[in-house]
Amino acid sequence: MPLSPRTPALGALYSKPLFQSDVRVEAHDHVARELTDHMLRWKSGAPDAAMFKGELDSLKVYALRYGPEVEVCARPFEDFSLVHTSLGAGAEIECDGQRLWVAEGRTAVLSPRTRIRLRWTPGNQQFIVRVPNDLLQEAGGLEPGSPALLASGFLLPRALEAQWELIAHSLLNLISCADSTAMHADWVGHLERHLALFLLMHQPAGTRPLPASLQEGLPALSGPEAANRGIRQIDAVVAYIDSHLSAPVSLEDLARAAGVSGRTLNALCQRHFGISPMELLRNARLDAVRARLLLDPAAGVTETALEYGFGHLGRFAGYYAGRFNELPSDTQKHRI
Repeated sequence: MPLSPRTPALGALYSKPLFQSDVRVEAHDHVARELTDHMLRWKSGAPDAAMFKGELDSLKVYALRYGPEVEVCARPFEDFSLVHTSLGAGAEIECDGQRLWVAEGRTAVLSPRTRIRLRWTPGNQQFIVRVPNDLLQEAGGLEPGSPALLASGFLLPRALEAQWELIAHSLLNLISCADSTAMHADWVGHLERHLALFLLMHQPAGTRPLPASLQEGLPALSGPEAANRGIRQIDAVVAYIDSHLSAPVSLEDLARAAGVSGRTLNALCQRHFGISPMELLRNARLDAVRARLLLDPAAGVTETALEYGFGHLGRFAGYYAGRFNELPSDTQKHRI
């Protein structure tokens, strides 16, 4: 089940509030204590901030919201990485010079070395997992104090979102019985190492060298070769789409990027996303339009739609309303 603010499993986390406040300083201080020192800039609008926290052996899990649009400039993380899943609205994240748009339902992995800036849209809420470096080192078979293993920032591939959601639901279920003797310590440790290994194995290829222990175990850890190949092909298509949002793209272009026939690509997209390749392209462009309308006060609906390849404005409005349950002009009203 996709994560959203109304996901039943989040009830266990919502039962553990750290704070709920409309006082800006209080929100800043709580988040700084839990995560890292930062500058917090509030846009216009009344704060409606809340933070909820659950703990396991090594992992800390949070749900966080601010209410209005905010901008966060933080120091590099010293001994941990963060996994951010947008539960509602979205966030623009700049991590070591790389810009990521974390749309609703998408997940970003953050391990900045120099700087990180986050811009949360109004009404945004994030599900956050704090992963300590020593857990990553243990999962990678490295000595304590070894250099960071994760790339500084990347979006989790869409093809892996369902797997991440299963892991997140497992974490939330464990939090719900954290005070119960029914929760076996060995199982908690296994799940935490599994999460760390999942992040290590699925970061973008070539960004960080995998430890030799993981390279040697790659075939066994990754499952059947056919499944691996399918994920690589889907990742190639998604990467091609993300880099050609404003360019003409055909089904043949997408199939060529994946190195498969159009028929095979359609089967892969149906298996991983439940939609066709061209619907996948259209949804990515709609997400880009929404991000621009939310974050750029000067953006106009017509110009933005045309920029992202929607030549028929009537069809564009229908597609947009079908995906976001509102018209583009309604989205503009959300800007603060």
